[in-house]
Amino acid sequence: MDISLIICSYNRAHNLDACFKHLLAQKNSDDITWELILVDNNSTDDTRAVVEKYANESALNIRYSFEAQQGLSYARNHGIALAEGTWVAFIDDDIRVSDVWLKTLHDTFRQHDCDAAGGRIHIESPQSLPQWISTDMYGFLGHQDFGAQAHRMDGYNEFPFGGNMAVHRRVFDNIGVFNTQLGRRGEGNKSDELFKGEETDFFHRLADTGGHFRYHPDLLVLHKILPYQLEKKFFLTLHKNAGILKAQQDTRLHKRSIMGIPLFVYPQFLRSIGHYVRQIFSNGKNSAFRKRMNIAYFTGMMQAYRSASKQS
Repeated sequence: MDISLIICSYNRAHNLDACFKHLLAQKNSDDITWELILVDNNSTDDTRAVVEKYANESALNIRYSFEAQQGLSYARNHGIALAEGTWVAFIDDDIRVSDVWLKTLHDTFRQHDCDAAGGRIHIESPQSLPQWISTDMYGFLGHQDFGAQAHRMDGYNEFPFGGNMAVHRRVFDNIGVFNTQLGRRGEGNKSDELFKGEETDFFHRLADTGGHFRYHPDLLVLHKILPYQLEKKFFLTLHKNAGILKAQQDTRLHKRSIMGIPLFVYPQFLRSIGHYVRQIFSNGKNSAFRKRMNIAYFTGMMQAYRSASKQS
């Protein structure tokens, strides 16, 4: 088996038709052996019925499997354990792949014997993006584009995003799988569900071992944006949770602290407020929102440090 493609889904049966139809429309892929594994991460909707319909009525080589432990990392690791392919790829259920995606992925691994590969993720919104979402914020919506030329990525500054990534099977033997303490839980639209970091952690571990990463622009997918992701609350929660994770992963002993919060955090927090206020007066609240996201990040850090000090 050449490729195992894993899709992890939670209560998004309505997304699967479009996702599957684009997988069925792949060009120049007759000589590629591949399978699709749909990991149902504790859904209560019609996810299983949709998968079984395609398994019985289409040419899609698809398997259904259920993972009761809530969390994207648990679901991905479940799929990895089932995968039979030499290369294990991942897309999300709200992704539509280009018609040469499978062929490009296959050729990239064949030609370069790389450890990981990824490509472009372009966002697709049913409504116009708000003016306060500047182009440098698209990445927080899953957008990724490293240019029109195929090249080697370093694994630190450039590495694949979860909506469009693939890994050679040997990588899991060498560095393990995804950290189940990280990653989205549930639908990801609540403050206690919207955590990330599992992909960064995984690919940085791979880069630390000298892993070979490839980027190809023809590995193009479209990512569907949901209305709640276009609200300021989503961006603020995302950054606050990133700050919480940063503090939780800090294993250093901080001898100098106030209220359990290391002293070095305070000036960074105050500077972020100052930058935000100055931006408001110079360009208005919408333009200043990116600075407000930084305040949320340091607020999350302070909250996590404070909480940890109370428990110790």
